[in-house]
Amino acid sequence: MNLLLHPAYFPSIVTFSVLVRGNICWEVEDNYQKQTYRNRCYICNDQGKHLLNIPIQHVGGLQGRQKYKDVLLDNSSSWQRQHWRTLQTAYRTSPFFEFYEDELAPLFEKKHHFLLDLNLETIQVVCDCLQLKMPTARTKTYEPEPKDRLDMRFLVNAKQKIPLQQEAYVQVFGDRHGFVKNTSVLDLLFNEGTNALAYLNTQSLPFLHA
Repeated sequence: MNLLLHPAYFPSIVTFSVLVRGNICWEVEDNYQKQTYRNRCYICNDQGKHLLNIPIQHVGGLQGRQKYKDVLLDNSSSWQRQHWRTLQTAYRTSPFFEFYEDELAPLFEKKHHFLLDLNLETIQVVCDCLQLKMPTARTKTYEPEPKDRLDMRFLVNAKQKIPLQQEAYVQVFGDRHGFVKNTSVLDLLFNEGTNALAYLNTQSLPFLHA
């Protein structure tokens, strides 16, 4: 199955479930839009669902819209250190955090400049953790209605509700907040570890066959 996806920041579980099912091509020729998973993801901590947001350099005025691939990170603050410390605090007691810690830590130490490059690298690292081959195909032009691929680009929209009957797994703070659906794939990785790939392959994704 040929599928078109946006590279997101440590993508959601539903996005990674799609990734492991088909032949993925990354959308890299679209315009950047706010309030999407391009520069954010959700994890679970002791307060419940928690947002990790990447600051970017906004453009406006005569420049108007900008391509996703041209979006620059705003590295004036220590957002990488903050994200890593938040992940450590949230998941240090999870079964598999220490197992993957050394693979993930360099992402938060390396200085990145473009949002797209960072996102693709986060996906690469998660694929490595899952022992999964990273998709490399990228779009060369923007197509509003793709002709030869099933359009999954809507999954990057943080406000869109996704029809998902997700199987529950044990989360670190599940006893406080119950099961929190469709967080970043990191939540699944730290809690399920080597079972994560099998979990992704068994999730029901009715929109793939709609």
